[in-house]
Amino acid sequence: MLTLGLETSCDETSASVTDGRKVLSNIVSSSVHLHKRYGGVVPEIASRFHVEYIIEVLSRSLKDSRKSLKDIRLIAVTNGPGLVGALLTGISLAKSIGYSLDKPFIGVNHILAHLYSSFLNEDDKPDFPFIGLVVSGGHTALFYCEAIGIQRLLGSTQDDAVGEAYDKVAKILGLGYPGGPVIDQRAKRGHRNAAISFPKSYLGKDSLDFSFSGVKTAVLYYVNNLRNAKYERRTTGLRQAVINDICYAFQEAALDVLVEKVIRASEFTKSKRVVIGGGVAANSRLRERMVELAVNSAMKIHFPELKYCMDNAAMIGYLGEALYKKGARSDLYLSAEPNLEVVNVK
Repeated sequence: MLTLGLETSCDETSASVTDGRKVLSNIVSSSVHLHKRYGGVVPEIASRFHVEYIIEVLSRSLKDSRKSLKDIRLIAVTNGPGLVGALLTGISLAKSIGYSLDKPFIGVNHILAHLYSSFLNEDDKPDFPFIGLVVSGGHTALFYCEAIGIQRLLGSTQDDAVGEAYDKVAKILGLGYPGGPVIDQRAKRGHRNAAISFPKSYLGKDSLDFSFSGVKTAVLYYVNNLRNAKYERRTTGLRQAVINDICYAFQEAALDVLVEKVIRASEFTKSKRVVIGGGVAANSRLRERMVELAVNSAMKIHFPELKYCMDNAAMIGYLGEALYKKGARSDLYLSAEPNLEVVNVK
């Protein structure tokens, strides 16, 4: 069943052709270079980028897959959560293709697509049931998954998502946007410094929710105190070695929370399988920490291949097809849902 996937939830314009778990094409065009000067995604710029490039991305995806629109059996499109203007671009295209060619289409929850993105791996595919951890710029959430589309939300962020905290800390340190990759690299050159210690919020001993606003604010206060004490030369700002050590301390504090919550979820659900998805799943130190956890606790940890960590249409196409085969349907009344929530299905 050939499925056309469309993803336009934020700053990546993506189209794919999939056949179940087989990815025939997966084209991603990012507008991140346009947002760098602003330190974050500007919704209007993202929306205009989608409108300008989505047809080109679609054409490239069909060409790479050696298929045409007439070969497509199903269209799967992200309908939330995300930026409303960006979402509408993909949804409008999906409706247009579906209506004109009399093809069915289905709306897909972006968070759940990240949750199940590891099923696109050529090797190391997960088995059910498992604990699912979604970590991205806009979302941090824990799930218990029994089958495709049958999941229960265990906990979610109460303020900043972990990826958002990375971006804000990078801005505080003058490292630019996006913050995740640069902090990951700078932390590798940093060292554990007893003088730099940031708080970790666990929200109670039994909580499976997350909070990363505190650690971000602690970094801001620490940096401001350094500057106010004239510890660093104002003409050049913070010394690079100090920035590296701050990146190391921040990252370890944030990842300590993620690891602890996975351990708690495992104890709560009695599951030893963990599947991680989302943009922060590409973080090299998170992968190291989870491998260490697997060795020490006999857990089985699954990550998506790096190309499926970031926003992409292949994960939308795969999940859309799987849900369609289980009876899910959408119609022309499908709308953009910027705050779309995951519905618990048991």
